[in-house]
Amino acid sequence: MNSAAPGKRRRYVWLALAIALCVALAGWYAWSSNARGTPTYSTASAERGDVEDNITALGTLEPLNNVDVGTQVSGQLRALHVQLGDQVEEGQLLAEIDPTVYLARVEATRAQLANLRAQLADREAQQTLARLQAQRQRNLIELDATSQEQVESAEATLRSANAQIQAIEAQVRQAESALKGEEADLNYTRIYAPMGGTVVQQLANQGQTLNANQTAPIIVRVADLSTMTVRTQVSEADIAQLKVGMPAYFSTLGQPQRRWEGTLRQILPTPEVLNNVVLFNALFDVPNPDGNLLPQMSAQVFFVRAAARDVLTIPVAALKPASSEQRRSDGDWWQVEVIDAQGGIQPREVRVGIRNRVSVEVLEGLNEGEQVVTGQASTAAANRGGPSRRFM
Repeated sequence: MNSAAPGKRRRYVWLALAIALCVALAGWYAWSSNARGTPTYSTASAERGDVEDNITALGTLEPLNNVDVGTQVSGQLRALHVQLGDQVEEGQLLAEIDPTVYLARVEATRAQLANLRAQLADREAQQTLARLQAQRQRNLIELDATSQEQVESAEATLRSANAQIQAIEAQVRQAESALKGEEADLNYTRIYAPMGGTVVQQLANQGQTLNANQTAPIIVRVADLSTMTVRTQVSEADIAQLKVGMPAYFSTLGQPQRRWEGTLRQILPTPEVLNNVVLFNALFDVPNPDGNLLPQMSAQVFFVRAAARDVLTIPVAALKPASSEQRRSDGDWWQVEVIDAQGGIQPREVRVGIRNRVSVEVLEGLNEGEQVVTGQASTAAANRGGPSRRFM
């Protein structure tokens, strides 16, 4: 009897351990099942803020007014009086072409003109003499003191003198016209600024020989940097949404926190095709009083279709299609899930206004500070259809 008692005690111990293990496993299973049945959500508060519906694009800065200053005559660039970045005034001397050849042409044309004027004076004197001789012969023929042949010869000499004067006068006018052209070419050897601005590009160096026979060589480019134009490339999918006069703004890579604002001025009708992508150029101007904007800068551009300031907003992710078609007929109605005071979720319909990819304006149906569900449940909810689902 005594030898059997220890064996029974060991069996009781093992049985107790097995029962305890089963209870532990059952408890763990019940706890994990309960945890899996309780959904968790991500939420956001209805807060006041700004909502902006815009179209984004990339742009490049360029001066609104600029001019390429070139030369109309050929020759060696004898002097260049400006450098890159210099400020110039309208009418300021920028460069000089060697004037030796053009000065010689002017002197030769002036000498030719003086010669023609001297010839004209000689022909005028001969014309006066021929007029007197013709008049004398007409007087003598009335007295029958000369022959008709002498009269006709004197009149022919007068007509020849008149014709010679007309020919010389024509040559004088031709020489005067040529002199004006030669003097103009001589003046073109001194190149002046056609407008005030900044020298933004230099395309010729002092001592370089310039050939203007086919195209006008560019020496410098002068730009007025007080007003800059943003040339923006907009895709064909977005260009129909742009309207002339709509507000626009941009920021640059160097000053991403600063915002320059303008108004859309023009949409160019001819597109550019880059890598099979059709892009249209949209232009708007911005003042640049401090000179921080420079040509060829890159710009991140935003064209504003609609905007609302200091309005009630929630994330777009919180919106679901509304269930009441009747209420949606008087506005843009959607459904959101609101966390109530007990932590439950209550569906509610809200009327929305301006929206973008992130936020939406709430016009009706929600109060500031209320929590809305923005994310899907992390696990399958036990009571998915009921409004009393517990919020964790």
